[in-house]
Amino acid sequence: MNYLELVNSVMIRLREREVSGVTENAYSKLIGQFVNDAKRQVEDAWNWNALRETLTVTTAADSYIYELETTGSRFRVLNVVNDTSNFFMERRTSTWLDDAFLNAASTQTGKPLYYGFNGISADGDTLVNVYPIPDGVYTLRFNVVNPQAALSTNNDELSVPSEPVILGAVARAIAERGEDGGIMSQEASALFAQSLSDHIAIDAGHFADELVWSAI
Repeated sequence: MNYLELVNSVMIRLREREVSGVTENAYSKLIGQFVNDAKRQVEDAWNWNALRETLTVTTAADSYIYELETTGSRFRVLNVVNDTSNFFMERRTSTWLDDAFLNAASTQTGKPLYYGFNGISADGDTLVNVYPIPDGVYTLRFNVVNPQAALSTNNDELSVPSEPVILGAVARAIAERGEDGGIMSQEASALFAQSLSDHIAIDAGHFADELVWSAI
């Protein structure tokens, strides 16, 4: 479902006239903002299958800091694999990594075993440190949940389920203008919460193993 279709789906539920563009008037712009607010809330609620992707980092000898392109700051890591050496990498704290890099006596080079995050790049992507410092070319795969950028043009397609996004936007719109004479704000919020819960349950069925707790 694209941005314009989402906005018009909200407008219909509010008994408002449909628009031919999200920025057609002040109210459609407001509804567009509510759609993006609801989208963000839905994205943050679960590790959606539609948002999962693999980012590849190719190391170079003696370089230990790399940029995860297109990540921004909202992504979530599922796991990290050293694909060249065929093992899962382990996350380490910034303090642990700083100690490893600063202590010349213990600094090692070799195949990367550990990773940790260290700020963002000039264009807003996350920077990652790896250790030991690579002694050559390795392919590292970061399996992540990466929310899409805010919808901005009429034809931007939504990745997560559309129903909870629409209902979340409706709830925000009703709260903004007061009770609607039909469905009230509390009821609208309850419909959104139920829809979000239902869609998470459906999506979670594809990843049942991730919901099983085991002792470490």
